[in-house]
Amino acid sequence: MDTDSPDTPPPARPSPRMPPWLPRAMALGLVFFGLFLLADWAFHRLLGILIILVVALFVALAMEPAVAVLVRRGVPRGLATGLVFVGTFACVLGFLAALVTLLVETTTNLAHESPRLLDDGLRWVNRTFDQQFTLHDLSQRLLRESDLIEGYARTAADNAWGVSTTVLGGLAQLLTIALFSIYLTAGGPRVRRTVCSLLPPTRQQTFLHAWDLAIDKTGGYLYSRVLLAIVSSIAHGIFLAILHLPNPIALGVWFGVVSAFIPTFGTYIAAILPVFVALTVDPLDALWVIVFAVVYQWVQDYLLQPRITARTVDVNAAIALLAVLAGGALLGAVGALLAIPATATVQAFVSEYVKHYAVTEDPRIDQTTARRTRTPKPPSAK
Repeated sequence: MDTDSPDTPPPARPSPRMPPWLPRAMALGLVFFGLFLLADWAFHRLLGILIILVVALFVALAMEPAVAVLVRRGVPRGLATGLVFVGTFACVLGFLAALVTLLVETTTNLAHESPRLLDDGLRWVNRTFDQQFTLHDLSQRLLRESDLIEGYARTAADNAWGVSTTVLGGLAQLLTIALFSIYLTAGGPRVRRTVCSLLPPTRQQTFLHAWDLAIDKTGGYLYSRVLLAIVSSIAHGIFLAILHLPNPIALGVWFGVVSAFIPTFGTYIAAILPVFVALTVDPLDALWVIVFAVVYQWVQDYLLQPRITARTVDVNAAIALLAVLAGGALLGAVGALLAIPATATVQAFVSEYVKHYAVTEDPRIDQTTARRTRTPKPPSAK
């Protein structure tokens, strides 16, 4: 009998076996993916606490020089920390009280002076553009647009609860930052010792050096800003007193704090409130306030700030602006405030560990003289 007939099916091939390591690899992949999802979920949940800890750390670094001065004079560290933070809180509360007083008085004056300001504005518009507007026409138009005004009022009332919740949440965050800052400042030596105990001796020296740099740059930034705020407050207070504006001292303090702690645009933002105050007295005074703010911003940027911050925070103006924009994009207003001291700390730390070389003398570096262009020689005739 022929066994190789065409009707006989071919023998079945053995099925490929699964590699023994594949199930374990798939299980490990699922485990790592689950851990990644858990870590991502936890990071987003704890991001607010991490930001609070970072801000508290920078506040503690800024308070450290003042606390160290008191400790060197024999004051216990806990008491020194309390005195520094109480003084800081008193200054902040005084500034907020002055700001609230200014806002209330400015709003009241604007409410009293608004008819006169509207009348003066209408006379100027009628005289300039040859019109015949009256207050009666404006009031009738506002009454016709009452539905729109009512809609805005209803929207504001609906958002009142959300605004209140936001304010209360902000106050709770400020209180939490203050508590963490006090703990970190009072326990500064213990924190440094704990971190050093986790590092080898060579790494301990690097960590302590980085910590000292952070204290110098953060504290220097804070104290240079305070000095700039004092100078700005005195200058603006005197100028506003010359204009006979109400509350020139409080307005000067407002000007000084905002212009010093908000980089680049602080002076222009601070000028908004004094301009409104000046409008209730004389519109020409508002123009003088704007002119003085622009001139003082130039003086601060090119004369005062380079001399005051020369020994504290040496950051290029363009880099500082870029750091503020990046910090604001990442962490909002908090990131914008912390951007410059953080950048100065990183820059100082990196500059000490990056090798520098001597620069050869070359006129192309300084560009102090005009470059000479050589005219090509014509080819010699053969």
